[in-house]
Amino acid sequence: MSAETVLLLVLSAVAVIVAVRWVADRTGLPAAALLTLVGIGYALLPGPNVTLDPHLVLTLVLPPLLYSAALDSSLTAIRRNLRTVVSLSVLLVLVTAVLIGVGVDLLVPGATLAAGIALGAAVAPPDPVAALSVGRKVGLPPRLITLIQGEGLLNDATALTLLTVAVGAAQGDGFSTPAAAGDFVVAAVGGVAAGLVVAYGVRPLRRLRRDPLSSNAISLATPFVAYLLGEALHVSGVLAVVVAGLVIGHNTPYWTSGASRLQTDAVWRLVDFVLEGVVFLLIGQQLPEVIRGLGAYDTTTIVTAAAVTVGGVLLIRPLWLLLTESLPRWAHSRLGGQDIDDGSSGAAPSGRLTGREIVVLSWAGTRGVITLAAIFTLPLTFPVRDLLLFCAFLAVLVTLVGQGLTFAPLVRALGCRADQADEARLRNQARIAAAEAGLARLDSLQEDEHDAVDDQVIASLRTQLRARLDRYRRRLDVLRTAEGGEIPLSPTYEAGLRLRRAVLAAQREELLRWRDGARLPDEGLRILERELDHEEGLLPARGR
Repeated sequence: MSAETVLLLVLSAVAVIVAVRWVADRTGLPAAALLTLVGIGYALLPGPNVTLDPHLVLTLVLPPLLYSAALDSSLTAIRRNLRTVVSLSVLLVLVTAVLIGVGVDLLVPGATLAAGIALGAAVAPPDPVAALSVGRKVGLPPRLITLIQGEGLLNDATALTLLTVAVGAAQGDGFSTPAAAGDFVVAAVGGVAAGLVVAYGVRPLRRLRRDPLSSNAISLATPFVAYLLGEALHVSGVLAVVVAGLVIGHNTPYWTSGASRLQTDAVWRLVDFVLEGVVFLLIGQQLPEVIRGLGAYDTTTIVTAAAVTVGGVLLIRPLWLLLTESLPRWAHSRLGGQDIDDGSSGAAPSGRLTGREIVVLSWAGTRGVITLAAIFTLPLTFPVRDLLLFCAFLAVLVTLVGQGLTFAPLVRALGCRADQADEARLRNQARIAAAEAGLARLDSLQEDEHDAVDDQVIASLRTQLRARLDRYRRRLDVLRTAEGGEIPLSPTYEAGLRLRRAVLAAQREELLRWRDGARLPDEGLRILERELDHEEGLLPARGR
């Protein structure tokens, strides 16, 4: 394939990603499912196609996606819900892999237990991208968002480690449970250790991280360093990336400047947008590859293997959630500690998941690129490899398209939404506390540096903080009258926001007139425009 052809494919992919995102924003349909369908449509057309390189995906695509997701997650919230997160990301993955493996071994001619567990390990971990993108739009409760995020961060490491063990068993003396358990523990513990080494290894660079460009360079390199360190130590590189991202994301407010955080956040949002779009396009384009080798199998074998795989993926998850949530408290504590209810999850007072939440979490188990990347790593001589490829692809297609397209209507029908007014009240209470802390610090500095600071500067800052404090308190009074979890509309508050945005727009227009009239150079325009952009960024969105 020539360089011009590659460039044309890349530009076409970007154009498709942007167009699909536009359609998704206006229809409410998940972009992941739409991109997968577009990829399938392209694969059926004549012309060059892109075959998924699993090692390229695992080395260059998966680490930044996982790291970005970890940065965006809450280490505190994951700790608070650790039992359920571990249950979904470790135990459920293992149970799913083993049950599908046993089913394939018993029902599919020519398949071994190790081959079945390899397939089960590949299809066991959900990819939360599609579910989270829809869940945030429809307002899922914070606890469910945390569970989906936490599961998606950790289940890949569990699945890939188990897959490695299963492949080794298939090519060796068979599957040994004690040996597999030992290898899994070593890989997991080593991955956590490698991630902590990388996370705290960047701490001495915190002075560099205060410079936005240096901070971005370090941030972009970190997931690859963590992954390569884990792989070099023969432990879970994926888990190393996740742990590094969680710890760094938790400590970033202490290590970096505001300008660095703004720019780094923008860079990672762009990385996510492009990589996720490319990934879902690639998933659809694998259709010719996965059906190419099915001619060697009869229809009964194909249908049986597909039924075991898809049935296991769809049924084991809700059954596991029902089972684990119905266990007594002493069993919950042995499974990893009782979840702590923070009062904002909308769950039952005991911290257990409600019936509606179980249904939502069950339907959030969409599979994605990690499933295909994992199954494509199987050696060419692996038992019934072509059949396993087809089963994995079918599981991805059924969950990503089927569950992805119906997830939002299901959430709306169940009414499983966050209490938006309660969240807005909490944010405004935090804003009030922050403004009061600023006023207290201002009083302290005025006493300590009375002679060094102009009284007018102190008075100006105090006036700004008090005006902000009064605005937050008025907004909190309105939010306290909220009913049904909906944020009440305050005409005065909304009019104030419109007024402030109109003033900023007028300032931008005047700056542009100065630039167009050759009174202000472009460099000066960009500096002043950036100041206005930051000021606009401080304005809350509606209801916040």
